[in-house]
Order: sequence, then structure tokens, then C-alpha cells
Amino acid sequence: MKSNSDRRSFLKTLGAGSFALPLISAIPQKPKEKYTGKKLGIALVGLGSYATQRIGVGLEGSEYWNVTGIVTGTPSKIPAWKEKWGIQDKNVFNYENFHKIKDAKDIDVVYICLPNSMHAEYTIKAAKAGKHVISEKPMATNVADAEAMVKACDEAGVKLAIGYRCHFEPFNMQIMKYAKEETFGHINFIESSFGFRIGDPKQWRLNGKLAGGGPLMDVGIYCINAARYVTNQEPVSVSANFGPITDPDRFGEVEESVTWHIEFPDKTLFHGASSYKTNIEKFHASGPKGWMETSPSFSYGPLKGQTSLGPMNLPIVQHQQYQMEGMGPLFLSKDPIPDHCSGLEGVKDMKILMAIYESARNGGKKIWL
Repeated sequence: MKSNSDRRSFLKTLGAGSFALPLISAIPQKPKEKYTGKKLGIALVGLGSYATQRIGVGLEGSEYWNVTGIVTGTPSKIPAWKEKWGIQDKNVFNYENFHKIKDAKDIDVVYICLPNSMHAEYTIKAAKAGKHVISEKPMATNVADAEAMVKACDEAGVKLAIGYRCHFEPFNMQIMKYAKEETFGHINFIESSFGFRIGDPKQWRLNGKLAGGGPLMDVGIYCINAARYVTNQEPVSVSANFGPITDPDRFGEVEESVTWHIEFPDKTLFHGASSYKTNIEKFHASGPKGWMETSPSFSYGPLKGQTSLGPMNLPIVQHQQYQMEGMGPLFLSKDPIPDHCSGLEGVKDMKILMAIYESARNGGKKIWL
């Protein structure tokens, strides 16, 4: 595993220039000259709501991307995508003939928008087909699969990025900047919760085999990733407990809620929670000189932020547009994907998620990492 040097380099870029508090802008800046080169061809694997309502919308009008392929098991979805993007018949695939994507010369990258348990399989298949990959998070349902994804892409000489959209979103980037510059002193306490009342009881998120877990895998990962990019450290210990099951018919295969306590090497404490029965979304971090807080923090909000210095007045953006425009140059470059949104980042999150589950299954036993 690499060191934190790439993460520090990433955060360092957020500190360039002089700003007036509290109205600090951490908006990703586009090049002065508009990119006019050849666009990257991308194929979306799975045409559910995330691909249709989020990634597809974010790619509209992109400087760097053009949807040149789709992979779906639902034929009825094909005509609309073909018409909108001008996708050729030869670049329309299903899950049985996915391997033929290797012959699609105008597809450079595939974006895996499938249920969690399918990320590893199709990332590895895409790598063997010689395609770069963006996988949604969590990148897998266990550490072994996550590491296999990184290995497959490394061996194939293709890039692997994970869809950490918050790393490109202004409020979250601002939080990173505050932490890096120690605006409120060295952060020593973090509290973050993310949960919502889940709907359709037949959806894949409640299927243990497909999801790999419940709200922790779905939205708790945002809290954990945020604590890691604020501290710029990896946890040393985890303890966790499952909440009570109030709806056994709905939560027979995944947890209804989970809480955790994480300690970092510098003694920073992080308390967190995630739930499928409670609407909550908050991130709070404090130090000896003040505090910063967002709520909503990670969803489509719109996000809002406050600090002990005043409000965070930042623009509301389409997250996936910022993510994809930020990732475009990364895939055009000959350099590796930066650690902060790479497969390595995904593996680190997976190790913590799995430690939380291990602790909760063992009645809150402390797990050393």
C-alpha cells in the first residue's frame, strides 16, 4: 500500500493562493483554455437510476467525455440512450456478451454502476478487455475482491478510479482545505451520521448478497471517507454495534442501523452512525480553535455548511458533473490515478467497513487495524 504522499499532494493543491475567511472558495478550477481535444469514450455498465439521473446528467455537455457505449440487461432502456448519445449498435452490450467490449475501439473507459457485489466481476472483466475503469463505491463487498480489482487493473495496465464524487464537490473540498490549513487548529474530534428511511422492500440494497451490507455500505462509507480525508490518517482501532431490528421483514439480510467509534494515531476520536430507518445527515469536526459542520453533507441536499467563523457560502453544483470533469484529465494523463480517488483509496475504506462489521458481529469488540 502506498503512503499518504499522494493524499498530502492532493490536499496541498487546495491551499494554493490567499483567501478571506470565512468565504473561502475551494471550487475546482477549469483550465483557462477550454479543452478541445478528442473526448474520452465512456460506456456505462448498468442503466439504473444512478447512471440515468446522475452520471448521465453529469456527462451532458462535458468537455472530456462522450457516452459511446452502454451495457444493460434491460432491452427497453436501449432506444432512449442510443437516441440521446448517438450510440452505435455495435457498442450496445449485455452481461452475456460484455467481453466483446474489447473490440470497441471508441470506448476508453467503463463506469460500473451496478449493485455492490457486481463491481469486482465487471471491473476485472473490463480490465481484461483493456478498458480503464471507474467503479462506484463501495468498490466491493469484501477486501479480497477490492484488492483483486486493483491487481487486475495493474496487471492489465489500465487505470482504476472509484466514484468518490465528494472529493470534487465544493463543500467537501472546503472541509478538506480547512483541515489541511488547520483553520480551527488540529482536528481532534469528528462526529458524522448518514441515514435515511429506505423505501421499496424488494430493492437490491436490502439484499445481503447484492449489497454486502446495509446502510453502512450504502451511505456510512461517506462518513468514514470524510473522517479519513479530514485527519489525513488511517484508523488504528474500531469498535461498533448494530442497532435494534424494528422491522425484521425488511431487515432480514442487512443491518437496520450501526454505530461506531474509531480512533486515529494522533488520538483523534470519530463517532459515527448510519441507518435505514432515520433521516439524518451531518458532519462535524472540531479543534482547539473552532469547528466546522455541514448538514446536509454528502447527498444532493442542497448541501449547507457552517463554521465557528461563519457560514460556508459556496455554490451548489451537480456532483457528478464536477466528478467527471475532474476525472477527465486524470484519464487523459499518462500519470496514475491520484491515490485520493484510486482503487487504493477504495481498499482502505473497505478495510474499515469490514472491521466495523466484525466488531458489531462480536458485540462491540475492539478491532485493531
